[in-house]
Amino acid sequence: MSEILKIVSVFITCTFFFVKLGVPSAYLSFQPNFFKAMLVSCAGGIAGNIIFTYLSASILKWIHAYRVKRNIKKIIFTPLTRKIIKVKQRFGLAGIAFITPIISQPVGAFFAEKFFKNKKKVITYLSVSVVFWAFAIYFILYLLHGGIKHGTA
Repeated sequence: MSEILKIVSVFITCTFFFVKLGVPSAYLSFQPNFFKAMLVSCAGGIAGNIIFTYLSASILKWIHAYRVKRNIKKIIFTPLTRKIIKVKQRFGLAGIAFITPIISQPVGAFFAEKFFKNKKKVITYLSVSVVFWAFAIYFILYLLHGGIKHGTA
């Protein structure tokens, strides 16, 4: 039962906060088992991408309908939206996908869906980014901790 709780908690953590909490918790939870850590963390991140891309599309449709109904034309820019727009203009979908695991899966998926309507392409780019970041963070943690010591848990 304890193993199932570990898997579920790491999966859910990776669904929302991939780089900040997800991969480090996978590394600590499944320390001697690299493949389990990668499988659970990548599955959680990719599931988050799929869920939040489709959820973002629904939210964006609702926002658009609300603005049309209320005749709202003014768009509010925040410092975060300005930075993401700069990344979008400079690097496109690949740039947004690259920073998504760092900021958070819901926010990145929302902006990717807002700027690029092709869901298949958005999910593919976000998923490749998740796999890249999983390997990168796991490798960094592996190097910082001096490698995995087998037999210790």
